[in-house]
Amino acid sequence: MDVCHSIELIDGEGAFNTSALEDFMKAVKMGERGLSYAVVSIMGPQSSGKSTLLNHLFGTNFREMDAFKGRSQTTKGIWLANCVGIEPFTVVMDLEGTDGRERGEDDTTFEKQSALFALAVSDVVLINIWCHDIGREQAANKPLLKIVFQVMMRLFSPRKTTLLFVIRDKTKTPFELLESALKQDIQKIWDSVSKPKAHKDTPLSEFFNVDVTALSSYEEKEDQFKEQVASLRQRFFYSIAPGGLAGDRRGVIPASGFAYSAQQIWKIIKENKDLDLPAHKVMVATVRCEEIANEKLGRLTTDEGWRALEEAVQIGPVSGFGKTLSSILEKYLQEYDMEAIYFEEGVRVSKRQQLEMKALNVVHPAYQAMLGHLRTRTSEKFKDRLEQSLKRGEGFAASVCDCMEFAMHEFDQGCADVAIQQANWDSSKVREKLQRDIETHVASVRAAKLSEITAHYEKQVTEALAEPVESLFEAAGQDTWASIRKILRRETNKAVSGLSCSLTGFELDQETVDKMAGHLVAFARSVVEKKAREEAGKVLIRMKDRFTTLFSHDNDSMPRVWTGKEDIRKITKDARAASLNLLSVMAAIRLDEKPDNIENTLSSSYMDGSSAVGLVRDRSITSSIGPLASSTWEEVPPANTLITPVQCKSLWRQFNTETEYTVTQAIAAQEASRRSNNWLPPPWAIVAMAVLGFNEFMTLLRSLGFSLSL
Repeated sequence: MDVCHSIELIDGEGAFNTSALEDFMKAVKMGERGLSYAVVSIMGPQSSGKSTLLNHLFGTNFREMDAFKGRSQTTKGIWLANCVGIEPFTVVMDLEGTDGRERGEDDTTFEKQSALFALAVSDVVLINIWCHDIGREQAANKPLLKIVFQVMMRLFSPRKTTLLFVIRDKTKTPFELLESALKQDIQKIWDSVSKPKAHKDTPLSEFFNVDVTALSSYEEKEDQFKEQVASLRQRFFYSIAPGGLAGDRRGVIPASGFAYSAQQIWKIIKENKDLDLPAHKVMVATVRCEEIANEKLGRLTTDEGWRALEEAVQIGPVSGFGKTLSSILEKYLQEYDMEAIYFEEGVRVSKRQQLEMKALNVVHPAYQAMLGHLRTRTSEKFKDRLEQSLKRGEGFAASVCDCMEFAMHEFDQGCADVAIQQANWDSSKVREKLQRDIETHVASVRAAKLSEITAHYEKQVTEALAEPVESLFEAAGQDTWASIRKILRRETNKAVSGLSCSLTGFELDQETVDKMAGHLVAFARSVVEKKAREEAGKVLIRMKDRFTTLFSHDNDSMPRVWTGKEDIRKITKDARAASLNLLSVMAAIRLDEKPDNIENTLSSSYMDGSSAVGLVRDRSITSSIGPLASSTWEEVPPANTLITPVQCKSLWRQFNTETEYTVTQAIAAQEASRRSNNWLPPPWAIVAMAVLGFNEFMTLLRSLGFSLSL
């Protein structure tokens, strides 16, 4: 530092100039010095040449006394300046002189306060004394030394301060004698100072490193004075190195905390409280480390790299997220470490942990967003891979297992990429959420696939049963239900076998397979039952069609010609019996091979005895038939009933009514045929016409007297 900057640190009224000190530290870049700096202060009687000594010794620009204007107070309060050309970086404090007439003999408060302040913040304290005062009982330096030793009792300091006594205006007396006499004076003063019980017998050397030097008169021997000062200046180079002038550095405050430390020390001194320097060091470390941490946190939140990363994460996944963010965080944590490295370790580590925690809180939402993107992306990839695998015909369970394993491995790799070096965040909850998402999708796809398979076999069963069953119902007879049961068993077994084969790749438990097979069996049965109910609704039409077919066609399925020889009564009875048989077949569902009495009941009610012949005279059946006056069939569950007995009775009555016309027409045709047969000539006439010819035959008849009208 080639330029000297100086400020009034504490004015004559004891006011601490905080803003000036902060500006000073910025100007000389003191905060960057870490522990590589030294603080030197000087105290002594007023007008003893303190400022002059400092200006020659350190290149400072403190105001000096003008000898032509007489001896008076030139330095008021405490001034601070940086030394020029000294390594390490050194600042020096010029204290207001003691025993000045301006403050009066009784006003020693500021002297004590400034002395205590100098001892608390300085590595080396220069004490200016006149050579002619050494060995004198009434020497001007004795009150000053008493002040120094008294205030020392109020310092709880872990280190010893170097007291460098500077003998001014040295005489011809050998330096060794002066040094010996001075040390005797110092010891006497130390012994005379009242001490706390704990330090009653403590030697001076426990508190101070005492050193002595001597300088010639500046006014009388200026050149010699300057040579001696130049020699003394060399002792301040590398003063903080082991064995250097500063010596003990255990309690030093890092340079960036100097301003706050000095301010707080002066505050405590002004409040007349004991100054516990170890505790003060912790306090300064706490404040400064927190300030550093807050500054780093503030810079992190406004960091362009972080802001860009944060915005990108809101849009979608960012490659290398964890590495990038870790680098940003590490940058500010390292900066904190560099600036706080010399502060008390426990405080420094604690504040770093707090900074790290706050920084992680800032970036945690972005981390969570990345995990969300990763979960969504992995879930979508799983869906696509599963779909492609199933399209290739691979087994469902095997496909799910392979795709699940791949997806979770990919997610874990993604988590490793997203992971932040400074945090040990647990992504297991997001992983579990992904697993639930995948399991939900798998369940949905499984249900859809099983539904497709079920629908396929249901369609197969429907196509295999609907038309054959309908055909059997159209041709209903004695073995109709037996045939239906046979077809149902065959097609059901075929479908169940195909279903079981299709379900192999799903690795379902046997209970589920059996349940699905049972559902298919029940569905097949329902197809038959539905078709039976449909056909039951058309039973009257079927009965009339059957009656018409049997009544109007002979055994060779040729249309009947009613010649008068046919037994219409028998034909009608047979046709009605066949129609009644169809009604009995359609009256109930018979898929369980349980016997019933429906056919016998209907037959006994309508086909036995004379009542069975539905001729014109029998067209109204009004008698109440007991077995058919019920809404249920014996031995037939209501669920299996298609047509109740009462409904059968009503249908039979309607059937007879609607087929009566057909029978009547047949009877009329038969009678007409008989009448037409009576108009033909006798057999002998026919033979005669065949032999004689028609004309001859007619001539013969006229000769015999027959009328042509015949």
